[in-house]
Amino acid sequence: MHVIMRKVFYIVFLTVGLAAVLASCSSTKYVPDGEYLLNSVKVKTVGDYDDVNTSNLRNYVRQNPNRRWFSLFKLPLATYSLSGRDSTKWINRTLRSMGEAPVIFDSAKAATTCADLQQELRNEGYLNARVDMEQVFNGKKVNIVYRLRPGEPYFIHAIRQEIADDSIARILDDADSHSLLTEGMKFDVSMLDAERKRITNILTDNGYYRFHKEYITYQADTMASSRLIDLTLRLGLVHRNEQPDTLHTRFWMRNVTYGSGDPLDDRIHLRRHVLQECTHMNTGEPYRSSGLQNTYNHFGRLQAVKYTNILMQQVPGSDSLDCDIRLLASKPSTISFQPEGTNTAGDLGAAASLTYQNRNLFRGSEVFSVELRGAYEAIRGLEGYSNQDFVEYSVQTRLQFPRLIAPFFSREQRQRLNATSELSLLYDLQNRPEFHRRLLSAAWRYRWNYPGSNSRYQLDLLDLNYVFMPWISETFAHDYLDNDYTRNAILRYNYEDLFITKIGFGYSYTRGNLALKTNIETAGNLLQVGSKIFHANQDENGYYRLFNIAFAQYVKGDIDISKTLQIDPANQLVFHVGLGIAYPYGNSNVLPFEKRYFSGGANSVRGWSVRSLGPGKYKESDGTINFINQTGDMKLDLNVEYRTKLFWKFSGALFIDAGNIWTLREYAEQPGGQFRFENLPSQLAVSYGLGLRLNFDFFILRFDLGMKAINPAYEEGDEHYPIIHPKFSRDNAFHFAVGLPF
Repeated sequence: MHVIMRKVFYIVFLTVGLAAVLASCSSTKYVPDGEYLLNSVKVKTVGDYDDVNTSNLRNYVRQNPNRRWFSLFKLPLATYSLSGRDSTKWINRTLRSMGEAPVIFDSAKAATTCADLQQELRNEGYLNARVDMEQVFNGKKVNIVYRLRPGEPYFIHAIRQEIADDSIARILDDADSHSLLTEGMKFDVSMLDAERKRITNILTDNGYYRFHKEYITYQADTMASSRLIDLTLRLGLVHRNEQPDTLHTRFWMRNVTYGSGDPLDDRIHLRRHVLQECTHMNTGEPYRSSGLQNTYNHFGRLQAVKYTNILMQQVPGSDSLDCDIRLLASKPSTISFQPEGTNTAGDLGAAASLTYQNRNLFRGSEVFSVELRGAYEAIRGLEGYSNQDFVEYSVQTRLQFPRLIAPFFSREQRQRLNATSELSLLYDLQNRPEFHRRLLSAAWRYRWNYPGSNSRYQLDLLDLNYVFMPWISETFAHDYLDNDYTRNAILRYNYEDLFITKIGFGYSYTRGNLALKTNIETAGNLLQVGSKIFHANQDENGYYRLFNIAFAQYVKGDIDISKTLQIDPANQLVFHVGLGIAYPYGNSNVLPFEKRYFSGGANSVRGWSVRSLGPGKYKESDGTINFINQTGDMKLDLNVEYRTKLFWKFSGALFIDAGNIWTLREYAEQPGGQFRFENLPSQLAVSYGLGLRLNFDFFILRFDLGMKAINPAYEEGDEHYPIIHPKFSRDNAFHFAVGLPF
């Protein structure tokens, strides 16, 4: 399968490159006589203006040139230009649909752009700003430069408020917030509008149901012979046709009722307590717009609810509001079946899962699910084993509560959070030719965030895992576990029965083009303390055991940061840093295999295949990949990727990756793998490559071809610097994955 994908990858990029070469000189083929191809557009300031953001001002440009791949090649235009003029031929229609027609310069749009740029500069405080346009012709092409001449900015000298409604004035005075407008700041229309929105939000959250920002106006007076402005904010009364102006009405909640959104079923399949906890509007209190939005948000989180409609109605002749909440129920239960194909290092197999889900188990929108899964894989290349097949069966149950299930929290405290509590149980049975493995796990965790916040939290309050090995074949034990020549402490530790009792905390933050994920977990500490208190028995290595089973003790932390720089609508540059450290201590000398780090693969250093890099400068003596020894306690990934839109649903990428893994302890089985700070520069693996992505909106298929640039497994010679002495068969790694790498 990978061979076929690799060939497709090469063919696509070869075709693209060939098209670029053939069409490089025909970009004006379809530009009519007397007109010009818009070749480039630039926005520049005349003078030094640090606070004028030309990148943001590019959004006011009405006409942009044809898209460039990697900001260099106008390949969509070149593809279009390859087509012939006979539109009845399918090849010409195909090339035109894949490509992009030439952008013909429009002088009217250019004039509008100048006016829009000038107006925006004046909105930003440069009241005397001017914008002119420079046109540079080259044959049938034209390059446009919009030159910004902002002049000197204007500043706010004094701020006055004229509020006709004394009740509103008192609310604004008592509000726990500060004005966005201050004396001495640069005059900025966007800040004036933001202040209107801020005041409107305060008032609509204090009972003024019908208030909107148009009631707030400004008067700006410039001082003679200066660049200072006296600003007056006015909040007027309510104007009604042919009636005297009146004060703004402050509304109060009278009744909150619930009904079904289904005309065929008037029952509400949720407990009264759940309805009230999701409702953020209370009888006898002022109307609050934030309460209305939070009510929508909390009901929208319930999987038992398909649709929510909230009707606010004024009681005639009064300042009271009635709230009618209509809920349309989702289908209560579903059963789904999902088949899949598997390919593990060339071993083909199949799997299938059957899932039952109940979305309203206790009439509180609790989601209960049971998943049964079975898998089979035919394993090739094993010798000395009676069976050559891998079989796996598992059953997993989950119970999710759409709220915080914890003591000592009041209703008001729970309402401030969007929280989920989850209980999960899993039993997994794996039968391989070499061994049989069983996993029994149970977990209780919380996930939550604050409304309107960019932060997300997760607490694994308790996560219990019991791994046991009921059978290990004599061949496997002799070759890898008991043989004096091949005995491996890391391998042996992971084929013994083991308890992992961990707690963990995760935090993520996403805002604009920045994404941050962190996680910390620790295991075995409570068992260690309990063993010491009750003087539990220790084995010959000094480790405590629970029911004669060893338990793991470690601490592990991870941080992952990515930042995207948007160059233009079709091109972006993405930076990524990933760091993870785990340390076994106390009752463990080795991390459990599932907690160890590996490097290489589609989401790491892409010049190496998965689990084939490190630790440090370690390499197998025979040059093979050892999945056990090529793991570590520490991982570093450094990535930069240039992404560009190509055509249709295709995108391309150029990337450079660096990183490795290391051990924190010295293990005899991993010579050269221990981390030492002075060795960090020489042990960073580096790779480069290009990628092709197929974006179907709901998922992305990704093909990446990576090449080794610096290989720390070799200290000198051609293999240490393959970027200088490349050998394709030795240095390439091809990856197929779903989703972006970071």
